[in-house]
Amino acid sequence: MTTVSPAAVKNVLAVISPHVGGRSAGAGLATLFPGEARVTVVEAADEDPAALREAHVLVTGLGPVTAEHLAGAPELELIQCASHGFDYVDLDAARARNVPVCTIGSSGAEKQNVAEQTFALMLALAKQLIPAHTALVDADWALPRLQRSITELSGKTLGLIGPGHIGQEVARRAVAFDMTVLYTGPRALGAETEERLGGARHVGLDELLRCSDYVTLHAPLNDSTRHLLDAERLALLKPTAFVVNTARGALIDQDALADALESGALAGAGIDVFDPEPPTSALRLLRSPNVVLSPHAAGVTRETLVRIALAAVQNVLEFLSGRPPRDVVR
Repeated sequence: MTTVSPAAVKNVLAVISPHVGGRSAGAGLATLFPGEARVTVVEAADEDPAALREAHVLVTGLGPVTAEHLAGAPELELIQCASHGFDYVDLDAARARNVPVCTIGSSGAEKQNVAEQTFALMLALAKQLIPAHTALVDADWALPRLQRSITELSGKTLGLIGPGHIGQEVARRAVAFDMTVLYTGPRALGAETEERLGGARHVGLDELLRCSDYVTLHAPLNDSTRHLLDAERLALLKPTAFVVNTARGALIDQDALADALESGALAGAGIDVFDPEPPTSALRLLRSPNVVLSPHAAGVTRETLVRIALAAVQNVLEFLSGRPPRDVVR
């Protein structure tokens, strides 16, 4: 790992949201910085106004960074997101201050487990694991009732929304399950990559939705992708299709998804991310049929957390050593 010379020592403010570990997780991250670095760990950016005012670097683990926070940090030189996502940072305010915002995207730190979690949700839906377990606990041998809806992944079409590092890991696993892969994104991956992913084919979003048996989301959240799957687009899906979201909750209109599930227009959904997080009791998906839910667990295995922390700290240390930061959000 890159080290920092004493002349380059800066004040680092680590903002780790409580729902992803808070102060205890932040304390572990702080140990990765060299002893000369002055690291303050908080659960909200404005929790310690003095530390925010003196911060040269802000490392955030899903802790919001607003225009007001930036206004209170006159010394700030870098914002490092300890995640692939960056939707919780006010990018316009950061750009106005000429403060780069970085992710850990190219590190691939989360791709293994997010891909595994995506398939865990797909398999749970296909095999009806949640209703099967619940029925057995209630002494209900539900096989005659459930076997009509238990299905296979083999031979099905997987539609990937967002073919980045994580999306490609999901596609690799889909090939092992003998699935056909479609993907949509700003540009095609190229013939060599498509061949490596089992002949994956680049199509438009609407075609992907019409043709897929499983649709998984791996896109960033921004103004153009918020509610990307709204009521109109969800209506394009087959009634036998499943939707799995391990990216960002607001990529889907959650009420429209609940409508589709409750009306039987959609077979099921696997959801690991919510808008907001944690979700409130008002979230209809908590009571919708044929849903498998997990608490944003796709990027938080023991192994993944170590890789995320190392990637975030490494990028900060390289920046402080005078190298250009990686994964700057454009």
